[in-house]
Amino acid sequence: MSAGEYCTRDVVNVEKTESVREAIRLMCDHQAGDAVVVERKNDSPVPIGILTDRDIVMEVLAKDVDMQSVTVGEVMSYELVTVTEDAKHLDALKLMRSKGVRRLFVVNNQGELEGLLSVDDIIELIAEQMNDITALITNEIQHEKKLRSC
Repeated sequence: MSAGEYCTRDVVNVEKTESVREAIRLMCDHQAGDAVVVERKNDSPVPIGILTDRDIVMEVLAKDVDMQSVTVGEVMSYELVTVTEDAKHLDALKLMRSKGVRRLFVVNNQGELEGLLSVDDIIELIAEQMNDITALITNEIQHEKKLRSC
Protein backbone atom coordinates (compact mmCIF):
# COMPACT_ATOMS: atom_id res chain seq x y z
CA MET A 1 0.00 0.00 0.00
CA SER A 2 1.36 3.34 -0.99
CA ALA A 3 1.42 6.82 0.48
CA GLY A 4 -0.56 8.05 -2.51
CA GLU A 5 -3.38 5.62 -1.76
CA TYR A 6 -3.79 6.70 1.87
CA CYS A 7 -2.78 10.34 2.00
CA THR A 8 -5.30 13.11 2.43
CA ARG A 9 -5.60 14.77 -0.96
CA ASP A 10 -7.89 17.63 0.02
CA VAL A 11 -5.42 19.66 2.07
CA VAL A 12 -5.55 23.30 3.07
CA ASN A 13 -2.77 25.18 1.36
CA VAL A 14 -1.63 28.75 1.78
CA GLU A 15 1.18 30.91 0.51
CA LYS A 16 3.80 32.22 2.91
CA THR A 17 2.79 35.84 2.27
CA GLU A 18 -0.74 35.32 3.63
CA SER A 19 -1.60 36.52 7.11
CA VAL A 20 -1.79 34.01 9.92
CA ARG A 21 -5.36 35.23 10.53
CA GLU A 22 -6.34 34.16 6.97
CA ALA A 23 -4.60 30.79 7.40
CA ILE A 24 -6.47 30.21 10.66
CA ARG A 25 -9.77 31.01 8.93
CA LEU A 26 -9.01 28.47 6.18
CA MET A 27 -7.94 25.84 8.71
CA CYS A 28 -11.13 26.44 10.69
CA ASP A 29 -13.34 26.28 7.58
CA HIS A 30 -11.82 22.88 6.69
CA GLN A 31 -11.58 21.55 10.27
CA ALA A 32 -7.82 21.11 9.74
CA GLY A 33 -5.00 21.29 12.27
CA ASP A 34 -2.50 22.34 9.63
CA ALA A 35 -2.04 24.09 6.31
CA VAL A 36 0.55 23.19 3.71
CA VAL A 37 2.57 26.23 2.70
CA VAL A 38 3.12 26.24 -1.05
CA GLU A 39 4.72 28.21 -3.82
CA ARG A 40 3.15 28.17 -7.27
CA LYS A 41 5.33 26.81 -10.08
CA ASN A 42 3.66 26.56 -13.48
CA ASP A 43 0.34 26.99 -11.64
CA SER A 44 1.01 23.85 -9.55
CA PRO A 45 1.44 23.92 -5.78
CA VAL A 46 4.92 22.93 -4.59
CA PRO A 47 5.22 22.47 -0.80
CA ILE A 48 7.80 24.57 1.03
CA GLY A 49 6.68 24.06 4.62
CA ILE A 50 3.76 23.63 6.96
CA LEU A 51 1.79 25.78 9.39
CA THR A 52 0.38 23.77 12.28
CA ASP A 53 -1.93 24.71 15.09
CA ARG A 54 1.09 24.24 17.36
CA ASP A 55 3.09 26.80 15.33
CA ILE A 56 0.26 29.27 15.84
CA VAL A 57 0.10 28.69 19.58
CA MET A 58 3.86 28.77 20.16
CA GLU A 59 4.81 31.55 17.76
CA VAL A 60 1.77 33.81 17.78
CA LEU A 61 -0.55 33.33 20.75
CA ALA A 62 2.12 32.68 23.37
CA LYS A 63 4.04 35.75 22.23
CA ASP A 64 0.89 37.89 21.92
CA VAL A 65 1.62 38.73 18.27
CA ASP A 66 -1.03 40.39 16.08
CA MET A 67 -2.33 37.59 13.83
CA GLN A 68 -3.32 40.02 11.11
CA SER A 69 0.14 41.57 10.79
CA VAL A 70 2.27 38.43 10.96
CA THR A 71 2.60 36.29 7.83
CA VAL A 72 2.52 32.54 7.52
CA GLY A 73 6.16 32.61 6.37
CA GLU A 74 7.21 34.17 9.67
CA VAL A 75 5.86 31.34 11.84
CA MET A 76 5.66 28.25 9.63
CA SER A 77 7.86 25.18 10.01
CA TYR A 78 10.32 24.98 7.16
CA GLU A 79 11.43 21.38 7.63
CA LEU A 80 10.22 19.70 4.51
CA VAL A 81 9.96 15.92 4.63
CA THR A 82 8.48 14.42 1.49
CA VAL A 83 7.65 11.05 0.01
CA THR A 84 6.52 10.17 -3.46
CA GLU A 85 3.08 8.75 -4.09
CA ASP A 86 4.47 5.24 -4.59
CA ALA A 87 6.30 5.11 -1.22
CA LYS A 88 5.16 2.18 0.92
CA HIS A 89 3.25 3.09 4.07
CA LEU A 90 5.67 1.28 6.37
CA ASP A 91 8.61 3.11 4.74
CA ALA A 92 6.72 6.37 5.30
CA LEU A 93 6.23 5.46 8.96
CA LYS A 94 9.95 4.72 9.36
CA LEU A 95 10.77 8.08 7.76
CA MET A 96 8.40 9.87 10.14
CA ARG A 97 10.08 8.18 13.09
CA SER A 98 13.61 8.95 11.91
CA LYS A 99 12.79 12.62 11.19
CA GLY A 100 10.58 13.11 14.25
CA VAL A 101 7.58 14.35 12.26
CA ARG A 102 3.89 13.44 12.31
CA ARG A 103 3.20 14.49 8.72
CA LEU A 104 4.81 13.88 5.34
CA PHE A 105 4.21 15.82 2.15
CA VAL A 106 3.23 13.46 -0.66
CA VAL A 107 4.56 14.73 -3.98
CA ASN A 108 4.60 13.54 -7.56
CA ASN A 109 7.77 13.05 -9.61
CA GLN A 110 7.86 16.79 -10.40
CA GLY A 111 7.80 17.69 -6.69
CA GLU A 112 4.25 19.00 -6.88
CA LEU A 113 1.95 18.56 -3.91
CA GLU A 114 -0.41 15.59 -4.14
CA GLY A 115 -1.44 15.29 -0.51
CA LEU A 116 -0.43 14.98 3.11
CA LEU A 117 0.18 11.71 4.92
CA SER A 118 -0.20 11.91 8.68
CA VAL A 119 0.52 9.42 11.41
CA ASP A 120 -3.27 9.35 11.93
CA ASP A 121 -3.71 8.12 8.34
CA ILE A 122 -1.22 5.31 8.96
CA ILE A 123 -2.85 4.37 12.29
CA GLU A 124 -6.21 4.14 10.49
CA LEU A 125 -4.67 1.91 7.81
CA ILE A 126 -3.00 -0.37 10.37
CA ALA A 127 -6.28 -0.57 12.34
CA GLU A 128 -8.08 -1.69 9.15
CA GLN A 129 -5.40 -4.32 8.59
CA MET A 130 -5.75 -5.55 12.18
CA ASN A 131 -9.53 -5.82 11.70
CA ASP A 132 -8.91 -7.87 8.55
CA ILE A 133 -6.60 -10.19 10.50
CA THR A 134 -9.20 -10.57 13.26
CA ALA A 135 -11.88 -11.39 10.67
CA LEU A 136 -9.55 -13.92 9.06
CA ILE A 137 -8.98 -15.70 12.38
CA THR A 138 -12.71 -15.72 13.15
CA ASN A 139 -13.52 -17.12 9.71
CA GLU A 140 -10.81 -19.74 10.04
CA ILE A 141 -12.24 -20.91 13.37
CA GLN A 142 -15.76 -21.11 11.93
CA HIS A 143 -14.49 -22.97 8.86
CA GLU A 144 -12.59 -25.41 11.08
CA LYS A 145 -15.73 -26.06 13.17
CA LYS A 146 -17.67 -26.94 10.03
CA LEU A 147 -15.00 -29.38 8.88
CA ARG A 148 -14.21 -31.10 12.14
CA SER A 149 -16.21 -32.03 15.16
CA CYS A 150 -14.56 -32.80 18.46
